[in-house]
Amino acid sequence: DVANTGVYMFALAAAASAAAPLESVDGAAFFEPFSSDWESRWLVSKDADFQGTWIHEAYTEPEGTPGDKGLMVGNEAKKHAVSHLFKEPIDPKGTGLVVQYELHMKKDLKCGGAYLKLLTASEELDHDGFKAETPYTIMFGPDKCGGTNKVHFILRHKSPATGEWEEKHLKKAPTPLLAVGETHLYTAIVGADNTVTLLIDNEEKVKASLLESDDFTPPVNPPKEIDDPDDKKPDDWVDTAKIDDPEASKPDDWDEDAPMMIEDPKAEKPESWLDDAPLQVPDPEAEPPDDWDEEEDGEWEAPIVDNPDCKEFGCGEWKAPQIRNPDYKGKWTAPKVDNPEYKGVWKPKQIANPGYFSDEQPHAMAPIGGIGIELWTMQDGALFDNILISTDPAPAKVAAEAFAARSEAEKAAKKAKQE
Repeated sequence: DVANTGVYMFALAAAASAAAPLESVDGAAFFEPFSSDWESRWLVSKDADFQGTWIHEAYTEPEGTPGDKGLMVGNEAKKHAVSHLFKEPIDPKGTGLVVQYELHMKKDLKCGGAYLKLLTASEELDHDGFKAETPYTIMFGPDKCGGTNKVHFILRHKSPATGEWEEKHLKKAPTPLLAVGETHLYTAIVGADNTVTLLIDNEEKVKASLLESDDFTPPVNPPKEIDDPDDKKPDDWVDTAKIDDPEASKPDDWDEDAPMMIEDPKAEKPESWLDDAPLQVPDPEAEPPDDWDEEEDGEWEAPIVDNPDCKEFGCGEWKAPQIRNPDYKGKWTAPKVDNPEYKGVWKPKQIANPGYFSDEQPHAMAPIGGIGIELWTMQDGALFDNILISTDPAPAKVAAEAFAARSEAEKAAKKAKQE
C-alpha cells in the first residue's frame, strides 16, 4: 500500500545517505571499488582456459548502498579470470599485510569458489592476464563444493633450503556466509609477528600462527627429523599386542549350534483363537452403488478387507512368540592374553631432514605484484566489491566501517520492504 511504499522509499533514502559508495581509502596500497571505469584497470584473461565473462552489476534489491555496483561472475560452469597488476610490488616484510573484500551472492552457490589470489611479483606475471600457471602468494576467500565449505587461507611459501614452492593451508578454516542477497566482509590480517587472523563481518573467526606446526598443513617450517624412507620393518617384527590364550579350550557344555531365539515354552494359544477363520473377508458394511445394474454390470461383489475378527481374536495357524534362548552362547572364542612376542608398534628410525629450514619471519612472504580473481564455478552471481590491500590495518578499518554502514542499511531496507 501507499503507506508501506512510503516507509520503504524512506528506508532507501536513509540507506543512500548512510552508506554512500566508497571511492577511495587513504593509506591503502590498493583499493578497488569497481566504479564504471573498472575495465581501464582490470584485464580479463585472454587465455583459452578462461571462457567466463565478468559483468559490472548492481547489488540485489533492496540495496544497502543504492547505485553501487561490483564485479560479478557472469556464467555458469565456466572458468573465470580477471587481474590487475601493480606498478610497484607490495612487500609485507616488517609490516605484515591486510587483504579485505566484500562478497555479495546474487545466486545460491552450490559448487564453486569466491576467493581472491594475491599474485606473486615475478616475470611470470603476464599483461595478457591470467594463465593456469600464474603464481600466487596468498589465496583467500570462500570455497564451497561437495564436502568443502570453508574460507581458504593458503600461503605459497618458498623453501630457502630447496628453492621449491609449497602451499601452506590454514587448518582451522572458518565457514563462509553465502546466503543469497546478503553482503559479507572477508578480512585476512598477516601480522609482522607472524600471526594470521581471519574475520568475517568484522568478527574474528580464527587466529593462528605461521610458526605453529599445528596451525598449517603442511607446517611452514618442516620438522628437523623425518622417517628414514629406506628403513623397513623386519620380517620377524611382531606388532600384535594380544593373542588367543593357547591354553584355553571350549567348555564341554558349550553348544555353538543353539539358536539365539526360541518359541516361548510358557505361551499358550488363546481359547478365542480362530484357527479356521480366513484372514480376509468381503467388507460386511459395503453396499452396491445405487446405479449398479446386475444385467449390465454383472453380479456385484463387495471389496475384500482384513477380517476384523482376526484383529480382535487372532486367526490362522497359531505360533508361540519368539523369546531369547537362555542357553544361547554363540560361537566360542578363546580369551585374549598378552602376546609374549610383542615388540610394540614399529616405527622407522629418524634421520636428519634434508629439506629442513627454519624461517622465523614467514610473514615476509613473496612480494605481491598484482591481484586476481580466478575461479571455476557451477553458478554465476558472485559479486566482488571494495577490494583492499594494505600493509597497515588502519585503512582496512575505514573500509570495514563503510561496510558496517552498508550492512545496517541493507538490513533496514529489507525489513522495510517486508513490512
